[in-house]
Amino acid sequence: MNPVDLTVFVLYFLVVLGIGVFFYFRNKGADEYYIGGRKMGYSHVGLSVVATDVGGGFSIGLGGLGFVMGISGSWMLFTGLLGAWLAAVLLIPKVKNLSTEKGFYTMPEVFNHFFNARVALLAGIISAIGYVGFSSSQMLAGARLASASFDGVSLEAALYIMAFIIIVYTVMGGIKAVIYTDTFQWILLLGGLIFIGLPIGYISIGGIDAIRETVDPEMLTLTNISWQQFVNWGVTILPIWFVGMTLYQRIYATRTEKEAQKAWYLAGLLEWPVMAFMGVLLGLFAKVAADQGMFAYMGYEMASEMHQEEGLPMLLRTVLPVGLMGLMMSAYFSAIMSTADSCLVAASGNVTTDIIEKVFGIDTSRISMIRLSQLVTLALGLLAFMLAAVFDTVLQIMLYSYAFMVSALLVPIIGGIYWKRSSNAAALWAMIVGGVLTLGLTIFSDKDLPFEVPVQFTIPFGLDPIIFGLSASLIVFVGFSYLLPDKN
Repeated sequence: MNPVDLTVFVLYFLVVLGIGVFFYFRNKGADEYYIGGRKMGYSHVGLSVVATDVGGGFSIGLGGLGFVMGISGSWMLFTGLLGAWLAAVLLIPKVKNLSTEKGFYTMPEVFNHFFNARVALLAGIISAIGYVGFSSSQMLAGARLASASFDGVSLEAALYIMAFIIIVYTVMGGIKAVIYTDTFQWILLLGGLIFIGLPIGYISIGGIDAIRETVDPEMLTLTNISWQQFVNWGVTILPIWFVGMTLYQRIYATRTEKEAQKAWYLAGLLEWPVMAFMGVLLGLFAKVAADQGMFAYMGYEMASEMHQEEGLPMLLRTVLPVGLMGLMMSAYFSAIMSTADSCLVAASGNVTTDIIEKVFGIDTSRISMIRLSQLVTLALGLLAFMLAAVFDTVLQIMLYSYAFMVSALLVPIIGGIYWKRSSNAAALWAMIVGGVLTLGLTIFSDKDLPFEVPVQFTIPFGLDPIIFGLSASLIVFVGFSYLLPDKN
């Protein structure tokens, strides 16, 4: 990277770290650290929601989908639009005012309201595990982007750098720093894509004629996707809007129910069509550039020789002029930071509030608990780093984390809110069966895992394991609610 670009890039990170330091001295207690004092406006929260949900993992992952599928990869974020709007109508009215009345910090505290402490504890453990996985995927996304953009920087070295920046910033700032910087980071990403990445990439590869001559025609349609893939994305991604700890924190952080709903409507539109099509188009441009031999100087003669998630950063590195490269890299790293910091704060909240406080009876409202929260965030960040060092693909980690959380938590939370017959035993066993079955099916059916398993098999009809995990969770939940009702 040119010294000018590197200077722009370094200045961006210094600003982000400076914001973290600023809020390090401003946070007055757990209420400030985890939910911003419940005083955030809808525009900041809406931009933070979409920045967190799409972020770097989906930004780099969308580029990878555009590289192999074309514009049909945009359907993945259509599930984000549906999920956001459904949550605005069905979830927010049920939990926003309740959270203010009861002083909730986390999603498992909703479980504790509708069920008992054991159910809430298990929900906290599951949520923490899932968000460590999310954080890990963002570190890997940043490392892939950096290693493909900077000469002489290996993936391993880039992973160390990304992990350090993400962990230090998040440990210091808490949720208020996260939400305010998410607004800045998302505007930076949108501006970078609209005014820099897309137009320069399009012109550099030769425009629409070059695209049509280079890629298969189906990559330019919205039908280059199987029904199984669409269903898998839907059942994996859409339900996260009902169980995601990062999203509950933002519901709690808003001033009113109406403000929270407006934030969710805004976030849905920004996911699809805005970010969805911009992300896959850049991946498609990268595919064309690779097949034109534009990356030969880096040792890649054709697209088939590259990892699908490296195409986008290589395209930007190749076509962007001095100065703009630094801005565009800052934009993508801002997306990665916006998701990584949110996921780490969410996992920290689960461990501190839902596990440590409940098990040891510590009052997390005291200002001294900020120090404990920061230590927990540090430990979880290091765990996420170690996980990122094992996996190869960003979307692989993200979708596994989504699937585990959703299959364990979705049925009990919907049942607790909407079905009066729900029981504690039903919620507990539905979480165990749904989560364990999905995780087991995933491990024994995925041929691309970074470790060997003794047995491999194929899931029927090419469906995602989460479908079977959710089905089992629903059967257990309904059955146990009748067989083992709560005692009055």
